[in-house]
Amino acid sequence: MAAQFLLNIFIAILWVLLKDEDVVTFQTLLTGFIIGSFIIWLMRRFFGRSFYLQRAISIIKLLLIFLEEMFYSSIVVIKHILSPKLDLKPGIFSYKTPLKKDWEVTVLSILLTLTPGSVVMEVNETGDVIYIHAMDLTRYKDDLKRSLKRFEKAIMEVSHG
Repeated sequence: MAAQFLLNIFIAILWVLLKDEDVVTFQTLLTGFIIGSFIIWLMRRFFGRSFYLQRAISIIKLLLIFLEEMFYSSIVVIKHILSPKLDLKPGIFSYKTPLKKDWEVTVLSILLTLTPGSVVMEVNETGDVIYIHAMDLTRYKDDLKRSLKRFEKAIMEVSHG
């Protein structure tokens, strides 16, 4: 991935030199970088690794999924707060995650904790089971599991390219 990035920088600098402008502008350098990215994307199978910007795209996708889930769960929490009668059934449940690396489980725990209505209480010693406290377990457990699956899929895309 570092080789792809350095090659892209080289192509961008080469583009600036070929443009033969009196002053190097950011626009020319950015154009060269975009052209270099496209060339490297076309030749990605020759590098033996995935396209280096794929990880950045996966991170942006994970961020967008998090924002969507946070918005949805915020609406649910606001409905509960504004309702005249609190009919909540809080509870704790365990969830087995397929994530293997410690940082992946940590990111999943942080994303879930930042999502309103749920808190990760503990992760077992092997790191494959998460204990989650949910604000309303009876109604939103399936939604919470759906969110967890979406987060896991996006985290795996970031992790494994």
